[in-house]
Amino acid sequence: MSSRRTPGSARSQPTDLRQVRKTLGLAREGREMLMRKQEALTAELARVAEEVAREQARVAALMDGAYRALSAAQLTLGREHLEWAALAANKTIEIEVTPRRVMGVPVSTVGTQGAAPELSYGMGNTTVALDEAADRFRQVLEAVPQLAESLATVWQLARELRRTQRRIRALEQVFIPEYAGMVAAIEGELEEGERDELFRFKRTRSTRSGDDT
Repeated sequence: MSSRRTPGSARSQPTDLRQVRKTLGLAREGREMLMRKQEALTAELARVAEEVAREQARVAALMDGAYRALSAAQLTLGREHLEWAALAANKTIEIEVTPRRVMGVPVSTVGTQGAAPELSYGMGNTTVALDEAADRFRQVLEAVPQLAESLATVWQLARELRRTQRRIRALEQVFIPEYAGMVAAIEGELEEGERDELFRFKRTRSTRSGDDT
């Protein structure tokens, strides 16, 4: 609905004003709801980002320890023996991604199926260093899915926050000002119509009074 009138078009009616005021009220209510959502998303995003920072530091420490243990095992066993031991892993770990929602935002839960692979070498081929390296890499495998889940959650929450901010800006900068202007224009038009009606009424009374005399 536009506040601009073409020549000869019908004047706005009180029902038009009520309808535009109702739409404006709904837009303002929607803005308040989006503002609350924005605050909640910002707080949740900050919380998850802190979790990501901790998990990244933990995974980095685990990876560092795992590669140190791997280097020690290589020095003890030699590169070729170490590669054969790695090829002896008896199974793989499967990643399982399931959808869920956080504050109405679709995110993913990242889990694992099965235990981390064990090395099936014989007792005569093992060393303490190799066992240590294998154990440390199993710890990495157990920690990475949680980090992946948290990183994905941060990305999805940030995307929803940007979408919410765009909707707030659209309401504040376009929709609400436009409809507020329409309300003012229709109110002015209705007031002008009332003044015209009052003027015509007074002129009619004056004309009738002159005729009576």
